[in-house]
Amino acid sequence: MTDPFLGSEALAERTLSRYELRSRYVALYQDVYVPMDAELTPVLRAKASWLRSQRRGVLAGFSASALHGARWIDPARPAAIIDTNRRPVPGVQVWEERIEPDEIVVVVVVVGEMRVTTPARTALDLARRYPKGTAVAAIDALAQAVELKVADVELLVDRYRGHRGMKAARAALALVDGGAESPKETWLRLLLVRAGFPRPQTQIAVRNEWGWAEAYLDMGWEDIKVAVEYDGDQHRSSRTQYVKDIRRLEMLERKGWIVIRVIAENHPEDIVCRVLEARARRA
Repeated sequence: MTDPFLGSEALAERTLSRYELRSRYVALYQDVYVPMDAELTPVLRAKASWLRSQRRGVLAGFSASALHGARWIDPARPAAIIDTNRRPVPGVQVWEERIEPDEIVVVVVVVGEMRVTTPARTALDLARRYPKGTAVAAIDALAQAVELKVADVELLVDRYRGHRGMKAARAALALVDGGAESPKETWLRLLLVRAGFPRPQTQIAVRNEWGWAEAYLDMGWEDIKVAVEYDGDQHRSSRTQYVKDIRRLEMLERKGWIVIRVIAENHPEDIVCRVLEARARRA
């Protein structure tokens, strides 16, 4: 057993003995067990919290996002579920919410048929329940995993007009861009927008004379050939990647691009100043 399971069911079905249950598994929630060496991923936490709801709840928020395939979710983040049982439990956020049948999909797993919010409803809950930066990064990641149409989310905003958090949801949705390939790219894009720059394009294709894409730029302004890219640790830890980066940068410079490379140690004000200078050179 690698998925969470109800200990009482395993004993009743004689899948496990009491000794095996005590010696090999640990209770994540009351009667909900996982292997002692299990990695507590967002998906595992989601399945366990659904079992805890006696299979009645609807997984939502970051839990639904994880089940839809979104990445970059903190594994320590509590599971989120829509349920009528509001009794507080460590590691689970229980929301008592109105939800319509067309906002639910069924995901079939070993432990049963889990009900999960649709991508559009998931995006709405993320947009209205979390700080703007967190929400936009989470919805960007969801959009990377599934075909998410912001227009569908906006229809739900209209459906729940007057409910708490709808103004915040609209503000977050206006900033969503499925071209972001990491939370740091989302953070960088939002920094540029807050600084007053025109909203940058994402995943800009740089093509050769035959029309083939030789590179994709994280974000920037194609009309003035200024790009901004976030370099993660893999760019510094891998010699092969380092050599590829140098050759790629040389190619981009030959094509007339100014590329501003950002790393974690850069201060936001420094980043903004470098972008200002680059844009001024192209004024």
